[in-house]
Amino acid sequence: MVRRLLLAADIGAILLAVLATELVAGGHDRGHETLVLLATLPGWLAVANLYGLYDADEGRTAHATTDELASLVQMVTVCSWLLWIGLSLAHLAEPAVSRLAILWSSAIALVVAARVAARASAHRRTAYLQNAIIVGAGGVGQLIARKLIQHPEYGVNLVGFVDDEPMDRRDDVAHIAVLGGAGKLPSLVRLFDVERVIVAFSRASHAETIDLIRALRGLGVRVDVVPGLFEIVGPRAAMHSVEGLPLVSLPLAKSSRAAHTAKRAIDIASAVAGMLLTAPLFAYAAWRIRRESPGPVLFRQQRLGLGMREFTALKFRTMKAGTEDGAHRDYIRQTMSADATPNENGIYKLDRADTVTPFGRWLRKTSLDELPQLLNVLRGEMSLVGPRPCIPYETEACELHHFDRFLVPPGITGLWQGTARAHSTFGEARERDVAYARDWSLKLDFELIVKTPPQLVRTRGTA
Repeated sequence: MVRRLLLAADIGAILLAVLATELVAGGHDRGHETLVLLATLPGWLAVANLYGLYDADEGRTAHATTDELASLVQMVTVCSWLLWIGLSLAHLAEPAVSRLAILWSSAIALVVAARVAARASAHRRTAYLQNAIIVGAGGVGQLIARKLIQHPEYGVNLVGFVDDEPMDRRDDVAHIAVLGGAGKLPSLVRLFDVERVIVAFSRASHAETIDLIRALRGLGVRVDVVPGLFEIVGPRAAMHSVEGLPLVSLPLAKSSRAAHTAKRAIDIASAVAGMLLTAPLFAYAAWRIRRESPGPVLFRQQRLGLGMREFTALKFRTMKAGTEDGAHRDYIRQTMSADATPNENGIYKLDRADTVTPFGRWLRKTSLDELPQLLNVLRGEMSLVGPRPCIPYETEACELHHFDRFLVPPGITGLWQGTARAHSTFGEARERDVAYARDWSLKLDFELIVKTPPQLVRTRGTA
């Protein structure tokens, strides 16, 4: 279903891009170029298919348009230039560069918008749901179950667990049944029309697990396997093989001086532009904060940055002046473990309704309370993308590998903000900070910047 909707979205978007090109830069003698553009539509779709733009949703539950943005830009760029070169060499037309630029820019905007709309339409349909079973009701299996429950947009309907020796289930997944032992899995797949099986560390032997997965091959079921040592597999890990034996390759924990220089240049340019564009909001926020509660406009707090150097992080003040941090310290300790249970609304966030001001609640919902951190970025204490700026007392529970987060400057957004936000425990957020520091790249920064706004919209009611 998603494949068909995406195909229809691409066709409609490309046709609209051709029409926009004709309306903006067309003329009475350009009609034949438009006909040629329309005739090349199958070629556009073929190139999109080569880029894998119709297959990813079937395999990845969390796939979104933001994940394929780079591929979409590349696809449109390649098709636009091939079209321009082909028209010139075949002497069918002499397309102007201006028309090519209009076609290119409008095609990117329209294809992205159409794909967002197509996926939104798919998510509202019952046919989008996939029945799923998790093999293994231990800590990892229950962690995956919790994450699937927290993200209905993935379209995964969790039927239950199978496990010969299940652990006691945590409160937030207690309603998910253990359907029996692993040997019943093939019959359960048929009974519940299961389309996805997630293998998550049951106590079955290695050989038994392999036999179980092989038994599913003829049932048309997609199988997801949680990799061993998954805690250290970051976003830039790659698959390769040695004589057919698959290996997961972890990237080197280093980056070039040029990449760091480019990152800093992007930070400075973005911070200056952001402060200029949001200057009216700064003024309005200062007026509202002072009007609602006595105290300073900015909340200042000591944080640890690159190399564990202390700096003063800035935010708009969202709570009453003089609020103590004892409750936050206690909550950090409580949510350190993956076994910690979320609040009633399904998120991990300290509820301090009695201390948050009305305008402060809105600032938190929109994450606009972090706008003053653009000053920290400009001063070189933070970056646009990086680990969360660490409060000194958070290091009390850190293990040795957690200090890798200080290899890069902290960021306004990052791997945690762009993937889970308040849906993860503090311990999980800390691991994501470490994973970012080890795997960071300019490409990853771009992906996280694109992913953060949808996460803000998705969690706008969780302040």
